Amino acid sequence: MKGSNGAEVLVGILAVSHSPRIAAGVVELVREVADPDLPIAGVGGTAEGLLGNDAMAVVEAIERIDTGAGVVVVVDIGSAVYATRTALEILGPERAERIRLSGGPLVEGALVAVIQASTGADLDEVVAAANGAGQLDKLAR
Repeated sequence: MKGSNGAEVLVGILAVSHSPRIAAGVVELVREVADPDLPIAGVGGTAEGLLGNDAMAVVEAIERIDTGAGVVVVVDIGSAVYATRTALEILGPERAERIRLSGGPLVEGALVAVIQASTGADLDEVVAAANGAGQLDKLAR
């Protein structure tokens, strides 16, 4: 997808974890293989600095990294899904239609999503890659 200036617009990747350290670690890891222009963010923890999730932090991260091609959100567990779904409601249907929530694993899903997004793949291709990461055989020889 091309932006208004003719430059390639890439799908953004957002990692949502209960832990800010885990979210930051996932971002650090995936940046190693990402296109340098790929919008990537991670959010974790509550507004009070505790383990948990903050829907408004998810909203702010989506707004920051959505350059027009959409955002794939990878999550760890439970309330990260709830916080992301709440964020989508806050964003409204027009913005939410450009966001995909992946059911794939957080680390592997983020990694393959970043690789796919870095090739210029569209939103549905990137979320499909993230979803499929749960089927990867890490022990294959």
